[in-house]
Amino acid sequence: MKEFVISDAQAETAVLVGLITQTQNERKTNEYLDELEFLAHTAGAVTVKRFTQKVNGPNSVTYVGKGKLEEIRAYIEAEEEAEREIGMVIFDDELSAKQLRNIEKELKVKILDRTSLILDIFAMRAQTANAKTQVELAQYRYMLPRLQRLWTHLERQGGGSGSGGGKGSVGLRGPGETQLETDRRIILNRITLLKQRLVEIDKQMSTQRKNRGRTIRVALVGYTNVGKSTIMNMLAKSEVFAENKLFATLDTTVRKVVIDNLPFLLADTVGFIRKLPTDLVDSFKSTLDETREADLLLHVVDISHPDFEEQIRVVENTLKELGCADKPSMIVFNKIDNYTWTEKEEDDLTPMTKENITLDELKRTWMARLGENCMFISAKEKLNIDEFRETIYRKVRELHVQKYPYNDFLYMDVE
Repeated sequence: MKEFVISDAQAETAVLVGLITQTQNERKTNEYLDELEFLAHTAGAVTVKRFTQKVNGPNSVTYVGKGKLEEIRAYIEAEEEAEREIGMVIFDDELSAKQLRNIEKELKVKILDRTSLILDIFAMRAQTANAKTQVELAQYRYMLPRLQRLWTHLERQGGGSGSGGGKGSVGLRGPGETQLETDRRIILNRITLLKQRLVEIDKQMSTQRKNRGRTIRVALVGYTNVGKSTIMNMLAKSEVFAENKLFATLDTTVRKVVIDNLPFLLADTVGFIRKLPTDLVDSFKSTLDETREADLLLHVVDISHPDFEEQIRVVENTLKELGCADKPSMIVFNKIDNYTWTEKEEDDLTPMTKENITLDELKRTWMARLGENCMFISAKEKLNIDEFRETIYRKVRELHVQKYPYNDFLYMDVE
């Protein structure tokens, strides 16, 4: 079976679909669709239309109601008549095989869900053998319950991926497009083989971590696209790939950093995201081990993002799943140069909202209780960086003295 062939992303057109429910209001749905659009853009698609529907919950057969599905189909047909072909419809939640089959039968275009889109981006971003293996395992786990639908779907969409790229590439990167005849038994055998390979890679990486000596390990964690790689480049004076796209960093990068005379290891990890597929968390265990084995977590937050508080909760919940919730940590509010707020008119008596709060006022809210465990910086514009480095220095020094009390490379008095 072939390894992934990462193709150049083509500008396919996409329609997004989301639900407004009792647990997800219209504002939240629009935020999720903004993120889904960013995901689509990262994968190489251009969003041309959004559809939302107010329902109690997803329809078990078609996700949206029959009327909404007909509305989407009418839009697609109208665009085709105007010679503006719609390449795909992307749904904001994970779809079952039954939903995928029924929706595709009705709309007659490529259907993706949030999970398959994220998997596609991971396949596009994977560079090392470790990352490629982890992505392939996650893709097969996703495919397994959807085999029957995938084979007929991919057979019709065949030829859309490969070294030359071409139409139909988004959502089809990976093993499926070149192995349509693969059956369930071969998929299961492949999953077993990939798991064994990851165990071997994990042993190698574990040995590498043990050989790093008596040095404190610091890991940059956070939501995707919050500036972790930019901070890594700034502190380590390295050239880690950083881009304003989701999941720009997929492989964990470790660099040695020295502040004054204090060395430590700094790891840049893959970003988290809302509705992160469980299969990805499981498959990327060896990558996430850098987070598990870190002595200090720097939780980077994009304070300019309108929904940064929920992003914090997503990261904290993911860290809890990884068993890292009790590790020493510090929140680093990045991108303060991008923070914006709207001043209210004097005669405006409506309640104050988050959009009306200045950065200084925000610092005096719940963030004030964090004390030294909270920093406000701009890695891009180099704002408050000296204070940031000093704070990291103190925290790493304290951890080093606790963990390695007899290590004599620290040339200062320990109080």
